Amino acid sequence: MSETRRKLTTIFCADVQDYTRLMGADEEGTLATLKRCRDAMAHLIESHGGRVVNTWGDGLIAEFPSVVEAVRAAVDIQNELAGFNAGRPSDGRMLFRIGINLGDVIVEGDDIYGDGVNIAARLQTSASPGGIVISSTVYDQVRNKVAVGFEFLGPLTVKNVEEGVPSYAVRIGEGGEETPPAERPAARQQPAAAVTAEARPVSGGRRLFAVLGVIAVVLIFINLLSWQGVFWARFPLLAIAVVAALAWNREQTRFDRRMATLAIVALGIIGINVLTWSGTFWAVWPILGIAATIGLRWSLRR
Repeated sequence: MSETRRKLTTIFCADVQDYTRLMGADEEGTLATLKRCRDAMAHLIESHGGRVVNTWGDGLIAEFPSVVEAVRAAVDIQNELAGFNAGRPSDGRMLFRIGINLGDVIVEGDDIYGDGVNIAARLQTSASPGGIVISSTVYDQVRNKVAVGFEFLGPLTVKNVEEGVPSYAVRIGEGGEETPPAERPAARQQPAAAVTAEARPVSGGRRLFAVLGVIAVVLIFINLLSWQGVFWARFPLLAIAVVAALAWNREQTRFDRRMATLAIVALGIIGINVLTWSGTFWAVWPILGIAATIGLRWSLRR
């Protein structure tokens, strides 16, 4: 008998909009598309440190130790699936709805149960096709750490939960369709200005880039004003460029972040080699190792 315990985790639920209609139109094609989409989702979930807990029908449950990585994974998934659906006819697109909740769950073997899971599933059903809905517990953790917008949806009613669960829609551009007014919670009747003020994220990345830019300019001026024939500022400028690239990588959703980190490190090594050039391109050896690591990771993702 499996040991039962409790833990706090981030629950990720996803399912397909209009799955029954898609199966009725083309059963074999829909199953093949579902498998392809699930494989892509599983790779992205794993790359963000999560694990797939279970799949059933058109649904999927995953969990993440990091709330931020769970939301980043959801954004990456919707962006990748949007690209996949772009070349398909409108009536044949496979659009997933995603719900994310941070809550206490019961763990039995590899499965998780409890209100935390139920809330994530309810949030998922409230998401628009191609969209993401998160609970307020998730929003509180990610609002200043993920480069997306948020729209307050009001409290959702969840079975076995006395109070409504405040929820937010994640805005990731034009990838998702608007939820019909009839499906939106009545609590959204609060003033639009108040909603916008509460949900607007603050970008820490822009502040960091501005600070790094000021530091770089100051270093250059100090070097020029104390000029003795040596441009010593090139080394701290290279370090600033690497820090800025790593900060950008934390927020971007287009590329695999771990592979992008390796690429940034490789460019930094090349920069050091060039700035300390003595006739030998010694950077070829660490770059070869990094390239092998990137190639291996890419092949495993495939």
